[in-house]
Amino acid sequence: MNFLLDQNQSPRLVELLLRAGHGATHVRDHGLSTASDLEILDLASDGGLVIISGDTDFGELLAVTNRSEPSVILLRRQDRRRADDLAALLILNLDAVAEDLEHGAIVVFDQDRVRVRRLPIQP
Repeated sequence: MNFLLDQNQSPRLVELLLRAGHGATHVRDHGLSTASDLEILDLASDGGLVIISGDTDFGELLAVTNRSEPSVILLRRQDRRRADDLAALLILNLDAVAEDLEHGAIVVFDQDRVRVRRLPIQP
């Protein structure tokens, strides 16, 4: 799976995902450190990338635009976890959510659970 990490994620997470055999880049690698969320959505959609972010705005944008891609992994309440811990959490759970991510979904990794919402989001 190929990931695009939002500005609010550690670049170290890119390195850890690459070591685990996934494709991963950070928005800064694309010169988009100050890009809007819509620009990041477009880049991910065009490149078939799954966004990893802590920003809930992506879900809202996907809902109001009725988009079915790109998929987003939302890391909620993970402020105290280091990149190594986040990588382990993602890698441990990716098989369970891979099909959802491939078909378009928002996957929320909370402190104690994983939630999946398929795209497009219906009102």
